[in-house]
Amino acid sequence: MGELLRQTWTIARKDLLLEFRSRTAIVSAVVFTALVLTVFNFGRDPTAVSALDLAPSILWVTFTFAAMLGLNRAFQLELENQALEGLLISPLDRRSLYWGKLLANLAFVAVVEAVGLPLFVLFFNVPVGRVLLPLLAVMALATLGFVAVGTLFSAMVVRTRFAELMLPVLLLPFLLLPLTYAVQATARLLADRPLSEVAGWLRLLAAYDIVFFAVASWLFPYTVDE
Repeated sequence: MGELLRQTWTIARKDLLLEFRSRTAIVSAVVFTALVLTVFNFGRDPTAVSALDLAPSILWVTFTFAAMLGLNRAFQLELENQALEGLLISPLDRRSLYWGKLLANLAFVAVVEAVGLPLFVLFFNVPVGRVLLPLLAVMALATLGFVAVGTLFSAMVVRTRFAELMLPVLLLPFLLLPLTYAVQATARLLADRPLSEVAGWLRLLAAYDIVFFAVASWLFPYTVDE
């Protein structure tokens, strides 16, 4: 297990260093997040629907599509100079490759969310200070779920034509459950509902994360070997 974790960190560190040096994907995702929130802010009619009713859905739609920009690039760099084939013929455990990519993608999405949440509060004037900790828990659980699935599907489509289009088509049906849970939990938090009403949604998110992380870890070696 120690060697597996060491390999996992090596893969994640490599991806994070490459992204830190280029900053292409992270800047694109942050700019995309700001633009989407701006469009939603100026495109809504505040007299028709209150911000609290729209805010949870807008927040998670923005985070989801911004995250896909990073997931699309998860295995693109390895395609250059046949680096992916080099990784696969090395004595690297396939699970460590998946876990390392997962960690790097989680860090990427976390940065996007760290920038997007203050912008969301600024644009929609939604107070989150009193529910910040449970909201962060919802964000963490929901993000882990869709990044775990997204990393697997990114590996599946990386060798296909139009991979950038295929990933959202394959991924979105699997995101309906975690996004629904996250929107429901966020709506109750922003509406100042008791935390007991949120606990059930958090348990559902945790169950989704456990199941799909285990399934993706099991399927990933077969996916990259095809």
